[in-house]
Amino acid sequence: MDQQIPSAGEGTPAGCGMVALDEWQRNGKWFSYEGHAIFSRMEGQGEPLVLIHGFPTASWDWNRLWPMLVQNNHLLALDMLGFGFSDKPRNYAYTIEDQSDLIQGMLEGLELKSVHLFAHDFGCSVAQELLAREQEGVLPFEIASVCFLNGGLFPEVHSPLMIQNLLRSPLGGLISRALTRRSFERSFLKLFGGKSVPDHQDMDGFWQLLVYNNGRGILHHLIQFMEERRCHRHRWVSALQNARQPMRLISGSADPVSGAATAQRYQEMIRDADVVQLKNVGHYPHFESPWEVFAAYREFRKRR
Repeated sequence: MDQQIPSAGEGTPAGCGMVALDEWQRNGKWFSYEGHAIFSRMEGQGEPLVLIHGFPTASWDWNRLWPMLVQNNHLLALDMLGFGFSDKPRNYAYTIEDQSDLIQGMLEGLELKSVHLFAHDFGCSVAQELLAREQEGVLPFEIASVCFLNGGLFPEVHSPLMIQNLLRSPLGGLISRALTRRSFERSFLKLFGGKSVPDHQDMDGFWQLLVYNNGRGILHHLIQFMEERRCHRHRWVSALQNARQPMRLISGSADPVSGAATAQRYQEMIRDADVVQLKNVGHYPHFESPWEVFAAYREFRKRR
């Protein structure tokens, strides 16, 4: 059922603005995964909350929500392999399974017993894989709750942009290497609703993360996760249907890729579905309307 969002104005933390990209990097740390350097951010006290970013961006996506969430949570985020400030090996078989291994390994190394997951886009598939593993009894930690932001939870209602389809095509390598700031910006801005659109400085950050460490050259490899979603649909949808922990979908309804149709499908497929729809918000709710997302997430956690 659709939920009403409580007001985020009264009693919310002060000083919850944007975190500049250079500050984000400066306050992070790197660790090694299979010989590759992985960028991570950890901050705060309370129950562990793992923030899992989307494609083609990075953990910086969470920067507007971070100051709000860090007040009451031990936040953990990383740039998955091939994204952001992490290594981007050229000849690598990028898969959702491998990215899930990366996050599972990080949490095992920290010896955490229970975590909450908050996932967006590509990260939603990683969260689904982790849910499936928990249900199979192979995770050494408990998933206490899961909150999803716009992602391709159901591949049959996912509507990729033209640039995404081109990257998946046999011309993907050429398209990836030839991508310019202008063409990226033109496609990227189509994902946003009317609530808030990235300005020039925001786009500088998104572009810098994309091209860091020659990231353009591997986009056509990273985007093959769309085919994985199709191949693993039964496993990952079953993980949602069999989940025992609280789940919520916070959906930007103006998202042309995984917005209103995904929210409707979620309500059709998930028993007692908990869905919050945000009007005039697109594919990046945590960037476009962080107060609304924070209010919806805070209310979700309070109901546990």
